[in-house]
Amino acid sequence: MGLFNAILGNASEVSIENVSKEFEPILIDGEIIEKAYKVIKDMFIFTNKRLILVEKQLVGTKVDYMSIPYSSIKKFSKESAGILDMDAELKIWLKSEDTPISKQFGKGGNNINEVYKILSGHILK
Repeated sequence: MGLFNAILGNASEVSIENVSKEFEPILIDGEIIEKAYKVIKDMFIFTNKRLILVEKQLVGTKVDYMSIPYSSIKKFSKESAGILDMDAELKIWLKSEDTPISKQFGKGGNNINEVYKILSGHILK
């Protein structure tokens, strides 16, 4: 079911142990990974300090690591058309940008709600 969910764009939780070695070189002292989610090749990495968005090219080896301090997020939203909608969208607005960062999630799981809840926990302190 994991491959099927990935094809549909559903986020699946990734074991922290599986991503720790990959992200260890970019984490600062005292920073720990709390949760990680994968959507096809892209990832959401939640640490105790920031959100790291990872975008991997479908073809090739280029990887973009975007670090977003929680304090730089001014608002965020999740959008879907309801129960019969086949996908949902997460939008994150940064204080310095007018256009949000948008990420698509497929239906078929509660992971967009989990991601939304984690963002809420860090931003609404």
